[in-house]
Amino acid sequence: MTAAAPTPVTPSLRIAVLTETAEGEHRVALDPPSVGKLVRAGRSVAVESGAGEAATFVDDAYVAAGATIVQRATALASCDVVAVVRSPDEELAAALTSGQTLIGLLDPLNHPARIADLTRRGVTTVAFEFVPRTLSRAQSMDALSSQSSAAGYRAAIVAADAFGRYLPMMITASGTATPAKVIVIGAGVAGLQAIATAKRLGAVVTGYDVRDASRQEVESLGAKFLTSSIASGGGTGGYARVMTDAEKATQQQELDTALADFDVIITTAKVPGHAPPELVSAATLAALRAGSVCIDLGCSTLGGNVAGSVEGTTTVTDNGVTVVGGGELAADLPVSASQMYARNVVAVLDSLAPNGVIVVDATDEVHRGIVVGHDGQVTNAAMRAVLHLDPLKVTPPPDVTPLPAVGPAPVADRHKEKVA
Repeated sequence: MTAAAPTPVTPSLRIAVLTETAEGEHRVALDPPSVGKLVRAGRSVAVESGAGEAATFVDDAYVAAGATIVQRATALASCDVVAVVRSPDEELAAALTSGQTLIGLLDPLNHPARIADLTRRGVTTVAFEFVPRTLSRAQSMDALSSQSSAAGYRAAIVAADAFGRYLPMMITASGTATPAKVIVIGAGVAGLQAIATAKRLGAVVTGYDVRDASRQEVESLGAKFLTSSIASGGGTGGYARVMTDAEKATQQQELDTALADFDVIITTAKVPGHAPPELVSAATLAALRAGSVCIDLGCSTLGGNVAGSVEGTTTVTDNGVTVVGGGELAADLPVSASQMYARNVVAVLDSLAPNGVIVVDATDEVHRGIVVGHDGQVTNAAMRAVLHLDPLKVTPPPDVTPLPAVGPAPVADRHKEKVA
């Protein structure tokens, strides 16, 4: 009797989950349920001890899901993939070695030198910022959207907390309190979630966007819609286009006038690799009523949408306006944000390593987008342009129609929150 052939063993992809080191960061790259899904699929997961505590995911929960709890150095030394939330600090970047893959919101356009160095050292880098968001099969990988949704929700909650009055109309024996007026600038993922949440809290909400196509989305949430009188700001794919200087000036003047009537302003405009546009000027801040609140979701180390806003800091102007720098506000909703982010990580791993080994397909437009550097070469079109490298030529396999060259979408396409 002939012995049965041995069952092939699927290589086990080894994934490390580390404690995030950025100040104020409470999220973690994988939650216990997502770890369980990976383990059941034949992967192994090592979690740095305490990595999920800030998001209420204790070590025992990871162990129950099938992970091993180890120290940071052990996790790094024994893994194929390092899953992170934020761009690695210098210490982590230096510890990565050839053959390893780094997956996360790497902020590559603001850290081109780091990407170039990791690529030169043989580290594969996968950045969520470059997910082709218009492809339906990439939607499960869209961490920008999942985290923007969390940030938009949190922005409305933070605004309600900072505002010294009721948000809804309140009728009491002591009299009636009028509802707060809230305006959300930018009807992208973050903006729409902020609009919906502020509306649920009972405020009178207005959504502002230069794209008239956003009107239906804003009004479907029960909010008023405000736009500029200039020519439509809509561009290809329904996103904002780049305006002329004259159009920008007209738009800003109209917006400045309108903002003076609101109690709460939430801004959402981010531009990867560049300073965000200033939408609320110092003069506008000075014209706001005492007690007004500005939540700046576009804030970063490069500046903000609100004059004088500082990332991670709450300040009060001389005339009593509270300004919150909230560019990473999703970190203040760590449980839900981590759960959504973890699903994005699993989706990327399913695409890049369906059989337990990272395989980058240069003919796959999703891979061409999210993989920034691989096999010692910067592969993403936008990163190559930033680093002044010639475009790569993609050779399709036999009998396959070549796909069009795909880099990340234009800035405005990747960030619906951009309004100017």
